[in-house]
Amino acid sequence: MHTQLHTLFQAKAWANRQLFALLEQELDRLSADTRTTALRMLNHVWLVEQIFQANLQQLPHGFDALNTPDTPTLAELQARQQASDDWYRVYLETLDGTALTQAVDFRFVDGKPGNMQRSQMLLHLITHGSYHRGMVGRMLAEADIRPPKDSLTIFLHQTA
Repeated sequence: MHTQLHTLFQAKAWANRQLFALLEQELDRLSADTRTTALRMLNHVWLVEQIFQANLQQLPHGFDALNTPDTPTLAELQARQQASDDWYRVYLETLDGTALTQAVDFRFVDGKPGNMQRSQMLLHLITHGSYHRGMVGRMLAEADIRPPKDSLTIFLHQTA
């Protein structure tokens, strides 16, 4: 499982880089509302990663919502996401396989208690990010902008 998670997080970082590179070129082609929605959606992904980063470290996350009140610029968001991707890469490199099955108690944003294995938290982040990148991709497609192809098979083929 550890090797597969490492691969999935490498693919996630690759997909994020592709999407942000495209947004750097094409963001202005989106309507103001769609641009804001796309940035807020990607900010939500980043924030959820921060919540689970704290959960994995068994620290309080300090968030009371699933997005920030402000909408960051694309450059700010890109830097935040890169730092998050880097953190998870290092975390997985230093985590041993036994820790993946360890259940961790934490608090959800609404204050309710939660308990998940580290591997479950990490898999949640993979599926969550993919889902929301797909939503942003749909916004791009609706604006006649071809979204990046970010499937795991393409990543594996390009990095083989």
